[in-house]
Amino acid sequence: MLQPGSTIGIVGGGQLGQMMALSAKYMGFRIGVLDPTPDCPAAQVGDWQIVADYDDDAAIRRLAERSDALTYEFENVDADALDTVRDITEIPQGTDLLRVTQDRIQEKTFINSHGIGTAPWRPVNSIDDLRAAVAELGLPAVLKTTRGGYDGHGQFVLRTPEDIDIVATTRPWGPAPAADSAETAANTAATQAFAPSILEGFVDFAYEASILVSGNGEQFVTFPVVRNVHRNNILHMTIAPAEHAVDPDSRLSREARDLALRLAEGFGLAGTLAIELFVLKDGGVLVNELAPRPHNSGHYTIEACSIDQFEAHIRGIAGWPLPEPRLLSPAVMVNVLGQHVAPTRALIGSHPEWFTHDYGKSEVRHDRKMGHITVLTDDTAATAAALEATGCWDDLRA
Repeated sequence: MLQPGSTIGIVGGGQLGQMMALSAKYMGFRIGVLDPTPDCPAAQVGDWQIVADYDDDAAIRRLAERSDALTYEFENVDADALDTVRDITEIPQGTDLLRVTQDRIQEKTFINSHGIGTAPWRPVNSIDDLRAAVAELGLPAVLKTTRGGYDGHGQFVLRTPEDIDIVATTRPWGPAPAADSAETAANTAATQAFAPSILEGFVDFAYEASILVSGNGEQFVTFPVVRNVHRNNILHMTIAPAEHAVDPDSRLSREARDLALRLAEGFGLAGTLAIELFVLKDGGVLVNELAPRPHNSGHYTIEACSIDQFEAHIRGIAGWPLPEPRLLSPAVMVNVLGQHVAPTRALIGSHPEWFTHDYGKSEVRHDRKMGHITVLTDDTAATAAALEATGCWDDLRA
């Protein structure tokens, strides 16, 4: 068990690392951060930073040498590099969960092996594989690279047979259109390599949801099921709780909690795991994806729950006991992307009900997550409508 005064090293210095660090500081820990961007969000609230790339083995070793335990804020971390420093520091989350969630085939296989449903899927490693998978699963379907995708990157929706031909000419599955200058034969061959992928059949779902589960390796607790609204493949809004999960004993709450605990126990989970869900029209639930760390859809927990996802994560990796989270108030969380910074800042003074979080990123970019706003409410539908009515998020109207 880690004691206050110990140092936790965080691989990744974005907003999730920042909020992990804030929780850890309240609990008496010191924080080191590894991130290539000087004065990144996590470093702004930590004690020291190593400025280096995430795949820099020497930098990870320096972080480990100065830390009593390591954690990470995103799943695209080099698991092999973490394994090489197990001799000098603790890695409470291990690397098994990391490896499973880095590869969609391993992830789907693990979920299915625990008796939990997902969308139908097939591995795809060539155009011929893709045609065969489409013949089995039908259209529409979603082609995803097995590794590295997020917020819609590395994904392609196939709606017609002609879309297969488009895939054949689209990176990372096929060569990009020829550039004006001649490419070398080696570069051309590289662009023609089909990226290992997975084809998922479409699910006729009612809405998307998620549930968080946290553990300390032996004890596991869950947060409420929430409804998620995406725009342009980026989470736009989270409504807590989801309408079919207002009652903790509802079918959705029970099924989501059961599958979350099964997965947590299967991993021997330490820290927080986010489970993205499809809620079906018949009331059932399927797992879409896993994220082995705190999640955007859990930001509402900071104000709305008796313990938030970041404190639960730090408690879990520190080996501390975990209280069962309680929802203190329904809430609506909305993301502030780059294009929403100016309009939301202009309205902060007239909305005392907004709990505003600014991540402190130095560069404002379109579609970049710059912050979020949470509103506690007794009427989530009215609050969501009021947020949309401000006009700050008009560019995301469905």
